[in-house]
Amino acid sequence: MTETRRPAVAGRFYPSNPQKLRSEIENFLQHDAPKRPAIACMVPHAGYMYSGGVAGKVFGAVEFPTRIILIGPRHYPEGAPLAIMSRGAWETPLGLAQIDEELADKIKNEFSSLHEDEVAHRTEHALEVELPFLQFLLADSLRFVPIALGTDRLPVLERLGHALAHVISASKDCIFIVASSDMNHYESDAITRVKDSQALEKILALDARGLYETVRANEISMCGYAAAVAMLTAAKILGASKAELTAYATSGDVNGDRSAVVGYAGVIIS
Repeated sequence: MTETRRPAVAGRFYPSNPQKLRSEIENFLQHDAPKRPAIACMVPHAGYMYSGGVAGKVFGAVEFPTRIILIGPRHYPEGAPLAIMSRGAWETPLGLAQIDEELADKIKNEFSSLHEDEVAHRTEHALEVELPFLQFLLADSLRFVPIALGTDRLPVLERLGHALAHVISASKDCIFIVASSDMNHYESDAITRVKDSQALEKILALDARGLYETVRANEISMCGYAAAVAMLTAAKILGASKAELTAYATSGDVNGDRSAVVGYAGVIIS
């Protein structure tokens, strides 16, 4: 069995104390919102003080199944550009989140370009920060598959989306896709909101290729757009007909600095 992955950003992006972490997550979740079934979602992955509120509005509104495919960017040039882990568990302050070995194997069999690689995941925060929310909601029943993307080649992302859709549609269980991405980075609040609206227009239209082209043509520094493209590709094949912007904010809304912000969006796909 693969050695347990230790948390890389506990105590920095989110509290390392379990009680404090649970309390923060509970405050972020919209408990009065009706939970509804969905196919996929996109949530941000910054420090909780910045993006936790946006993520919480998504996590609190979805009726999650226990099997999750978690896709996000590989921020650092380490490890494989298409990296999966199919064995073991990830540790957070809330305990161990077990990898869904059966699901991971089916995804690898369907999409052979994925490489078994712990290095790409070792220090990456984009997937890790989503796990405590899922653990809080699903407890020990959570099973997940982590996929980190260090490539932005459209044909590869589309093939990944098709593979995920095929695996999900062939399963007797409900399987949900979580794409982890922040939006535009380190430009003014005004510019970031314009750029983010351009990207979100394509996401809300369920237009994966349009998102890819828009991000590149307008130089939108959306770090997880590759994950969003793969997720949207899969969701459309699985019958998605609606995308809802659940929440949007920038870091300037939190710290008051509008000169260089990061955008955060929460989207539910159904």
